[in-house]
Order: sequence, then C-alpha cells, then structure tokens
Amino acid sequence: MIKITDTHAHYDDEAFNSDRYELLERLLAEKCEKIVTLGCDIAKSRQSLEIAEKFDNVYAAVGVHPENCADEKDDYLDELKKLCAHRKAVAIGEIGLDFHWEPFDRSRQIRFFREQLELAKELGMPVCVHSRDCTKEILDILREYKPNGVMHCFSGSIEVAKEILSFGMMISFTGLLTFSNAKKAAEACAYIPIDRIMLETDCPYMTPVPHRGERNDSGNLIYTAEKLAEIKGLTVEEAVRICNENAERFFRFGDTADA
Repeated sequence: MIKITDTHAHYDDEAFNSDRYELLERLLAEKCEKIVTLGCDIAKSRQSLEIAEKFDNVYAAVGVHPENCADEKDDYLDELKKLCAHRKAVAIGEIGLDFHWEPFDRSRQIRFFREQLELAKELGMPVCVHSRDCTKEILDILREYKPNGVMHCFSGSIEVAKEILSFGMMISFTGLLTFSNAKKAAEACAYIPIDRIMLETDCPYMTPVPHRGERNDSGNLIYTAEKLAEIKGLTVEEAVRICNENAERFFRFGDTADA
C-alpha cells in the first residue's frame, strides 16, 4: 500500500503524551509519507516545530486558532513571524473563525484571522483555515484575500465548496467523510475536482469509521482515503497518489531542504 501524507494533525496534543515519538516513528516507517502537525497558539506552535525537528518527514504549521486568540498576547505577530522562519515551518495555521462556543470575542477573532492572512501574504506562505458556525463571515474574508490556502476538515455543502474553489483554495477531508450522517460532505467531495483535495486526520480528533470513539492518529487516514476513492471511482492507490501530489504542490516540502 502506498504511504499517505497527513496534511493536518495535532501531535502536540496531550493525548499523545504517552507515546508521541514512538508512534510517529512507526507511522512514518509503515503508513505515512509525510505528516504536518499544526499549532493552535504560540506555545503549541513552538512545540509543533520541536516535534517536526526530530523527523525528516514531519513538518509544522504555526499560528493562533480562533479559540485561542483570547488568551494570546496582542503582540503575538512578532513571535509568530519568527516561528515562520523555521526551516520546518510550511504554513500558517491553524487559523480562522469559530463562533460555536460561547462566549467568544467575534471582533478579536476576525482581527487575528486578518492579521495572520496578511502575514501569510507577506511571507508567501500557505494557510490552513478553520471554520465553524461562521460561513458568511469567513467566506467574506476569504473572498477579499483569496489566500493560497486550504479549508480543513470540510463538512459543508456543494455551494460552499464552489465558493472556496473560486478563491483558488484547496479543500481537505477528515474521517468525517466516513460518517453515515456526512451526506453533505460526501456530495461536496464528489463535486470537488480531485486535484483540489487533500487528506487529513485532524488527530487526535475526527476518528473515522470503524474506529470512532478511539484516539485518532495518522494510521487511520487509510479509511478516509478508501471513502474518497469510492466517491471518486478511483482505486485507493490512485486517490492517495493524487492527494499526496496535491500536498507536495501546496506545502512545497522540498523547499525546506534548502532553508
């Protein structure tokens, strides 16, 4: 079986404290081509870079998640810019908007999102975007910036996918694609061109069927790949190969070797 690139994971999460490095070593040896681990605040972004430093094929994205911006310092951008200069930093993320959990500071989330999009534009880096219960607001901002970006953990409709694609962005799918109630995501997946799709786990979250309820890791990405292949009428090997190529093009992993 061809190895799969996991474009969005959180190996800094405490769920991996007991076996983080042993697990990554095994996954890279047996199942994963490359892994991108994402930070959600400055401290976690720094930890993600430390994890990536230990493995040739692990990379990091650095950024401040909307749920974490309330606790981040106002002058966070100076530190974030330094982290972006690290040789294993391949994107700014996880960034975006999340209006799900009350209370939240809408204006602060929007300010942080815009600031990080501006930084990505300045540095020529791609962005990994989070969106929850904020479709209109996030589409309005993305329409304005049209970033080199990916909408991660997509669960939306064909109509929303069309908008995202019109901005020139990629779309990635998690184990949610395997859920029986994820009909909108499956319909959108069928519509989206295969050269605009990437695969991710969002581990330790979003564990696919048949392992729902367990801790997720990159080894489970095969189940999402199988569902994607079924939807697209491809072999699993074809689907994985194309999604890996999409990830290579998006993150430009090879550029880190020269940094």
